[in-house]
Amino acid sequence: MGLISDNDERAYLEEIKHLENWCQENNLLLNDLSWSRHTNSLAKKTRQRLYHLRHLRDFRLPSKVLRNFYTCTIESILTGNITVWFGNSTKQDRQALQRVVRSAERITHTQLPDLQTIYHKRCQTKARRIVKDYTHPKNRLLSLLRSGKRFHSDDQDRETEEELLPTGHSGPESGELINCGDHHH
Repeated sequence: MGLISDNDERAYLEEIKHLENWCQENNLLLNDLSWSRHTNSLAKKTRQRLYHLRHLRDFRLPSKVLRNFYTCTIESILTGNITVWFGNSTKQDRQALQRVVRSAERITHTQLPDLQTIYHKRCQTKARRIVKDYTHPKNRLLSLLRSGKRFHSDDQDRETEEELLPTGHSGPESGELINCGDHHH
């Protein structure tokens, strides 16, 4: 970095301190394999938006309008990059986020998709895009079965799971995840 001269590391250490502060301010975690901080942030943001949803309900807006508000302002926050973080989040973190969804269901008087279902659908969509994109670096790992509905791993070893799922993934095997359909695991 050019900040160390005459074995004096103070300028370098000061720069590292600035980087640490910037990462904390921007909710970036370095060397932290936990998603709890991220999911706590999501829960906080979405609970704040439930306040607005309640006010709209108090104005006696139709359920369809309330559901649209939920989808645009709350669900979009809950599911942002869900394929990256959901599989490695703890059960406790998932339950905290699911409570937001259940609260929104009570407010809107409609049934809303649970996060696990959204996660599975997004993983399937991502896998289908990979299969269709011959230039994608992971294209060789998956192929559709003749039915066109389920995926088959071309490499039957752990390489597929290791390359498609995040390090430390604690959820189902990759084949189960992308072939799960609409049922819950």
